[in-house]
Amino acid sequence: MAGQISPTRSALLASKASLKTATGGADLLKRKRDALIGEFFALVKDALAAREQLGGVSRGAYTSLFGAKAWDSPEAVESLSLASSGDYAVDMQIESIYGVKVPRINIPERQAATNFSPITVGARTIQAATDFGGVMEAIVKVAATETKLRRIGEEIKKTSRRVNALEQVVIPGIQDDIRFIRGVLDQREREESFRLKKIKAKLERDKEEQNAQAGQHGTAAD
Repeated sequence: MAGQISPTRSALLASKASLKTATGGADLLKRKRDALIGEFFALVKDALAAREQLGGVSRGAYTSLFGAKAWDSPEAVESLSLASSGDYAVDMQIESIYGVKVPRINIPERQAATNFSPITVGARTIQAATDFGGVMEAIVKVAATETKLRRIGEEIKKTSRRVNALEQVVIPGIQDDIRFIRGVLDQREREESFRLKKIKAKLERDKEEQNAQAGQHGTAAD
């Protein structure tokens, strides 16, 4: 960049301002990255807990399903599963975490399968349907948490790349420009100082010669 910049005092001031802006931007990005890392690790705990909850409710649901198949007819189990199936609506909103858009999902109250009569459907089948409703809720929670985790992780990588670009490319480049401009200006100042000294010395010699000539003329006149 030094070869493309004009070595003037105005360019030096502009480069100093750019350096201040780039340094401040890098500091802000590092603070953002640190905050996102803290949020990321907190979400890791939530994601692990959600996964553990999903595993627990899934085991319980399949245990209930096996019991329902053993005690009730497979037709009854299948009919309840078909009647219980359908659209599973969730309330999803977008929230911002340090500038990162992530989903926030509110799991609605689910209609219980116990609305079916135990006369036509066995209690174990109803319990299995209820347990699988809990599995569905756990899956939605896992999906929401892991989506947040993935997006925040991607933003951490993006922010780190921007910090590295500023600290390893932009800021060193500006510092090189400043050193180049200062070097040129210092060289010009030294050359100007040397030129002024030569002029001053010449003027002093000329004055001395004039004084000497004036003295000689005065002596001759006497």
